[in-house]
Amino acid sequence: MQRTLCYLDGAMGTMLQQAGLETGRAPETLNLENPDLIVRTHLAYLEAGAQIIYANTFGANREKLAREGVDTTEAIRAGVACARRAVDTFCADHPDVDRPRVALDIGPIGRLLEPYGTLPFEEAYDIFREIIEAGQDADLIIFETMTDLYEVKAGVLAAKENSDKPVFVTMTFEPNHRTFTGCSVDAMCAVLDGLGVDALGVNCSLGPVELYPIVEEMSRLTALPLIVKANAGLPDPETGAYSITPDDFAREMAKFPALGVQYLGGCCGTSPDCIRELVQATRGQTAAEREIVRRTVVCTPTETVVVDGVRVIGERINPTGKKRFQQALRDGDLDYVLGQAVEQADAGAHILDVNVGLPGVDEPSMMVKVVKAIQSVTDLPLQIDSSNQDALEAGLRVVNGKAIVNSVNGEPEVLARVLPIVKKYGAAVIGLAMDQNGIPATAEERFTIAERILNAALSYGIPKEDVFIDCLTLTVSAEQDKAVETLRAMQMVRDRLGLHCTLGVSNISFGLPNRSLITTSFLTLALSYGLDLPIVNPNTPAIMDTIRAFNVLYNRDKNAEAYIAAYSGQPAAPVQPTASQAEETTLPRAVEKGLKDEARRLTVNLLASGKSELDIVNELLIPALDVVGGRFERGEIFLPQLINSAGAAQEAFEIIRTEMAKKGTGTVSKGKVIVATVKGDIHDIGKNIVKTIVENYGYRVIDLGRDVPIETVVETAIREDVHLIGLSALMTTTLANMDETIKALRASGHPCKIWVGGAVLTPEYAHKMGADYYARDARESVDICREVLG
Repeated sequence: MQRTLCYLDGAMGTMLQQAGLETGRAPETLNLENPDLIVRTHLAYLEAGAQIIYANTFGANREKLAREGVDTTEAIRAGVACARRAVDTFCADHPDVDRPRVALDIGPIGRLLEPYGTLPFEEAYDIFREIIEAGQDADLIIFETMTDLYEVKAGVLAAKENSDKPVFVTMTFEPNHRTFTGCSVDAMCAVLDGLGVDALGVNCSLGPVELYPIVEEMSRLTALPLIVKANAGLPDPETGAYSITPDDFAREMAKFPALGVQYLGGCCGTSPDCIRELVQATRGQTAAEREIVRRTVVCTPTETVVVDGVRVIGERINPTGKKRFQQALRDGDLDYVLGQAVEQADAGAHILDVNVGLPGVDEPSMMVKVVKAIQSVTDLPLQIDSSNQDALEAGLRVVNGKAIVNSVNGEPEVLARVLPIVKKYGAAVIGLAMDQNGIPATAEERFTIAERILNAALSYGIPKEDVFIDCLTLTVSAEQDKAVETLRAMQMVRDRLGLHCTLGVSNISFGLPNRSLITTSFLTLALSYGLDLPIVNPNTPAIMDTIRAFNVLYNRDKNAEAYIAAYSGQPAAPVQPTASQAEETTLPRAVEKGLKDEARRLTVNLLASGKSELDIVNELLIPALDVVGGRFERGEIFLPQLINSAGAAQEAFEIIRTEMAKKGTGTVSKGKVIVATVKGDIHDIGKNIVKTIVENYGYRVIDLGRDVPIETVVETAIREDVHLIGLSALMTTTLANMDETIKALRASGHPCKIWVGGAVLTPEYAHKMGADYYARDARESVDICREVLG
C-alpha cells in the first residue's frame, strides 16, 4: 500500500464567508458570479501545500440550487474549471512540483432517504449521477460530510457506473462513534470496502482530538487508505471562531499518520495557515502499517453481525410450501411479510433470508418492494435468496448495508453469472456444494466443489471471509446414509478451507413423525461439526433452545449470560386475552416496531370495539412512543427506528383525527407549536425530524420551513396565538439571526416560550440568547412540549 502522506485542502465555506459571502446564499453560486475569488481561495491552499483541492461543488445539486435560480450543471462545471485554473496557475509558478489533483466535491443531498424520509433511493442515485456527469473534468470524486450510509451507497453506485475516476468517501461522526442517523464505524467500513471505494475516512463535526478515537477504531477495520479532514476544534456559538489555532491543529493532526492515515486536511474553521502548519508538522512522516482485524461481517448501518459463533438466519420470508405467504405476495400484502420479519427478529434471528420467488409474480420488482419494506421495520441484515439473477441484483441494489447472496453452486456458468454481481455490491455469498451433476454422494466430492467455489470467488476479488458453504441437508427418510456425509463435509470445509458453513436444517426431518426431535438432534450434531449459520425458523422454541444450550456447552456463551437472560424469571403461561385486550396489547407493539399498516388496522378495530379516541391516544399511543423514546435515549435504537415508530403512530393518529372530525367531538391536539429554521440557514433535516416526532405526541406543528424571516416568525406566533416556538440553526453565521428572532419575539409582547436547537448551539449560549429551553434532539423537544403545553 502507498504510505506517502497526501495533503488535502481546508475549509472553503468559512473562507468565502470571510470574503463577504452573504449568509444563506449557496457558495456554489460564486463559481459563476465571482470565479476569481474561488480561484484565489484554491491558490491559497495550493501555496500552503495542498496536493488535492476540493472543487467548490459541495452543495451543487438540483435540490439545493433550485431556489438560487442557478443551473446545477453550469455551477458544477464552473466550480471544477475554477479549481483546474488554480492548479494551472500554481503549476506555472512551480514547474518542479507534481501536479495537484482536483476533486469533485459532493455533499449530502439535503433530504433523508426513504423509508425514514421522502427521497427514494433511485432519485438519490439520479441526483448524484447528474453531479458526476457534470463534473467529469475532475480527477477524482469525493463524497464528504455524509451521515446516511444509504445515501452514500446511492452516490458510490452512481460514481462507479458513470465514471472511472477514483472514489473517496468521508462520513461525519459524533463522539459516540455514530453518525447522525446512527451509522456505526464498523458498518461504514464493511459496506464501503465491499462497494470498492478507493479511500475512506472522516471529516467535519469534530476537531482532531475528538476524531482520534473514531479513526483509531476505523484503522483496525479496513485496509483502505484513510482520510482525516478535521475541524479546527469546535466553534464558539457567539463569535463563530473555532477553538484551536493552526499550530494546535497541526500538532494534533500529526498524530494520525501513526494510525495509518495517509490523507490529511482540514474542514470547518481551517485555513491555509492550518494546512501550511500541518505540512510542516508531518514533514518526513509516512502512514504507518496497520494490523487489520479480518472478520466475517454482514450489517445494516445500525446493526453489525460478526460471524464469530452461531448466527441464526431466519427462513420464514419464503413462499415455498406456505399458502398464506404465497397469497400475500400475489395480493401485495406486505404487512403480512413485515409481520414475519418482526416476529423472527423478536425470536432471536440475526439475519433474515428474503425469498419472493413465485410463479406469476414479477420477482425482481417484488424483491425491491419487500427488501425496502423489511428495512423499514427491522435493522437486521438481509440474505437475498433467489435463483433469478435479475432479482438478486435488484435486491442487492436497494439493500441498506452488506447482505448475503443465497446462492451459487459449483457450475461454472452459474459462478460466472452471479459472482460479478456479488463483487459489485460487496455482498457475502453462499456456495452450494453441488454442480451441474447434482448433489454428490460423498463428503469428499462436496468438499471438492466447495474448494472450486472458493477459488472462483477469490478470482473475482471476493475475500475468503465472505464465502460461506452449504454442504446441503438431505432428507433422512429417503437418504439416511447422507446425513453423516453432510456432517463430514462441513468438518472438512471448516478445517481445510477455514470457511463458515450454513445449512437449511429442517430439511433433514421431512416425512418423519416427531420432526422436531430429528431436527434438533441433527442441529446439535451440525453445530459441533462446524455449522455457523443455521437457516431455521427462530419462532420454533426447540430450535432456539438447542442453539442457546450449545453455546453454553461449547463455551461460546461466556458465563451463560445469554442463556440466563433468555430463561431466568420466565413467567407462567399467560391467560389468553380477549380480542379487545389483544388489540390493546398489539397496538403499542405495532408503534414500537414501526408497522404502519398494522397500526392503522388495530386503531380501526379498537374504535369499532368502543374504545374512545382519547383513551387510545393517552393509554396506548403516547406510552408506546415513550418506550421508543427511552430506548433512543439509552442508545438501544437510533434515529431511523425513532422516525419509523413515529410514522406508525402518525397512521394511528390520522385514523383518530378522521373519526373525531366525523363525530364533531373536537381534536386530539394538545396544543400548537411553531418550528422554523432561522433566516439565512437552509438546513432543515433536524427541524423536520423534530416536527415529525412532536406531531406524533399529539401536538399541532406549524412548520414555517427554512430561511424564515424574523417578521414571519413573530407574525405567525401572534396570528395563530402560539405560545411555544422552536428555532433551529446549523451554521454559526446564522446564530445572530436566531438571537434577533428571539429579541423580536420578546419585543412583540406576545407571551411565549422559546426553545432552540442545532449542531452549533450549546445550552450556555441558548440561555445567553434568552431562549427558555435548549433541546439536544427531537426527544428532548417532546419533553419541552410536555412541560409547556402538557
